[in-house]
Amino acid sequence: MKRSATAVWSGDLKGGKGRLDSQSGALSGVPYGFRGRFEDETGRSGTNPEELIAAAHAGCFAMQLSHFLAENGTPAEELRATAEVELVPGTGITGSALKLAAKVPGIDADTFRTLADKAKAECPVSRALGAITVTLDADLA
Repeated sequence: MKRSATAVWSGDLKGGKGRLDSQSGALSGVPYGFRGRFEDETGRSGTNPEELIAAAHAGCFAMQLSHFLAENGTPAEELRATAEVELVPGTGITGSALKLAAKVPGIDADTFRTLADKAKAECPVSRALGAITVTLDADLA
């Protein structure tokens, strides 16, 4: 079984904002940001653990990368991160595949890839998912 979620982030870590969409539609244009994630967290019913892990992973990765890009002096115009979490019945959750489509004016491909890989490794959800394989396919537009 595979479940997926998509996060779109605009702006820097604290001042930016994003929205989440999930495969089931339980999360449809659901806003997220620094305050909602760290200070005033709320939830919705009707989703599942794999989908929520996917939403959390995509959102965390996009926020972490937005921070690294801003620190680099090349803030993102848009980051579209998707995480696909796979559950194998009888085995468990086996992986999370991150896919990224990014619009980042003024950055070279090598720096972008370095920062994307760093965000994949350092975002707190990736760290929490350390028991499974996490991959990244990143595209700079």
